Amino acid sequence: MTVWSLFFALVVGILALDLGVFNKTPHIISSKEAGKWTALWVTLSFLFSGVIYWLYGTDYLANPTQLSQSTAAMKFITGYLIELSLSIDNIFVIAVIFASFRIPQKYQHRVLFWGILGAIVFRGLMIGFGVAIINKFTWTTYVFGAFLIFTAAKMLFSKKDDEAFDPKHSTIYKLIGKIIPITSEHDKEKFIVRTHNGKKAATPLFVALMLIEVMDVLFAVDSVPAILSITSDPFIVFSSNIFAILGLRSMYFFLANMLEKFSHLEYSLIIILTFVGVKMLAHDYIKLPEWASLLFIVVCLVGGVLFSLYSASKAEAAKPSRDEE
Repeated sequence: MTVWSLFFALVVGILALDLGVFNKTPHIISSKEAGKWTALWVTLSFLFSGVIYWLYGTDYLANPTQLSQSTAAMKFITGYLIELSLSIDNIFVIAVIFASFRIPQKYQHRVLFWGILGAIVFRGLMIGFGVAIINKFTWTTYVFGAFLIFTAAKMLFSKKDDEAFDPKHSTIYKLIGKIIPITSEHDKEKFIVRTHNGKKAATPLFVALMLIEVMDVLFAVDSVPAILSITSDPFIVFSSNIFAILGLRSMYFFLANMLEKFSHLEYSLIIILTFVGVKMLAHDYIKLPEWASLLFIVVCLVGGVLFSLYSASKAEAAKPSRDEE
């Protein structure tokens, strides 16, 4: 429990520094600033794989699946990349929610910060539940694998309807309205305010936060089985998830202004989900080395990014210039 306690302390310390020092005063986070933070989070995540390598060579942490040091480190990186790539869809939905409720840019970080706290709790519960199920009922591996393939097929054949999604018509929005009145007025970074008649009301920031929390739970239904296809080691599953979640905020602000440039990245996610699904279904017959799984995921992500950027630049070049118009 010492390692787990130290890891939780590290996460709490990072979050405290984030809100209490680096983002104490609400401000608009530029793409340049977000890019630096994104690079920092990715670097820290890869450095933490070194900590994983060291831990799994000691007796400080339980090793229920008897992983070697190198295998544990590669499983962490693979799981982290899967969680990070699956967060892209989450970013699209967050952008729609913020736009729908007209959340000022300088307060968006505060909403995402508290959303991260809720996500950590919910992911922890879902991971613990998923690991317990797989360890107790091995046949659930096939269920998770089939579910991931189904999710990939659904992403492939269903049209992207994020733009048609209206948060104000969602069930969660209506449920919040039944519990507490909702006001359309903003009062700086407050979640709850008092109206002119003295009654408490939820601000758009609070409603956006609740919607983001619910959407994260829905996305976790896909992402948790995906990482369980890599390993059922609880510490690797949880730590890789947490590092991906912690980097989600900076990635959102980094990509928020250029989401349309990564429109083809979804095909990479479909391939990755299909790959991990098939891997779970065939785990009794096919044993891929960890480096092969990691390499496949990296190639998919890099290929998706490059193809998206190429398509975006080609579409931009095809647009008529002002002189031509």
